[in-house]
Amino acid sequence: MEKGKIYTMPLRRKRQMRTNYKKRLRILMSNKVRLVVRKSLKNLQVSLIDYSAKGDKILFTINSTALGKLGWKFDCGNIPSAYLTGMLAGKKAIEKGVKEAVLDLGFNTPSKGSRLYAALAGAIDAGLKVPFDKEVLPTKERISGEHIVKYSHSLKNDKIKYERQFSNYTKKGLNPDDLAKHFNEIKGKING
Repeated sequence: MEKGKIYTMPLRRKRQMRTNYKKRLRILMSNKVRLVVRKSLKNLQVSLIDYSAKGDKILFTINSTALGKLGWKFDCGNIPSAYLTGMLAGKKAIEKGVKEAVLDLGFNTPSKGSRLYAALAGAIDAGLKVPFDKEVLPTKERISGEHIVKYSHSLKNDKIKYERQFSNYTKKGLNPDDLAKHFNEIKGKING
């Protein structure tokens, strides 16, 4: 080992790719509660987190699997379920007295119209004020799941592709054509 060379080890959470400290500092300087959205392949998680010097305080966390308690029958990893999860989180934030928040996507790559922004759209529609650019939100058609219905109609002629794509729905006895209608029912339960 050479003498005179100093090597500083990066922070543990930075090495593990769990925290981007520059981004975190910019978010914390807003002095607002963070609306943290994290995704996996089959679920989405929305949390409201407040900064504390001793450590972040998690006000609540809602997972997209909580939609099952409201009667959601379809997958929890798509855009409509992300919107409904965001709407649940927004309603709960308003109940807890939080009116403003700042979006925190972490290491997720922000893609225009993605599930992450669908959750943001749900929180905003619930009444939570979050600064955002309107161009990044998914269209109302994608939020309600009409794009999935249109795709299922386009595959109706090719039975093999249809079965491969919508096998999870058919195993549960669901019809992809009912997704938009079911979405509106669950949205009504959340708002009601």
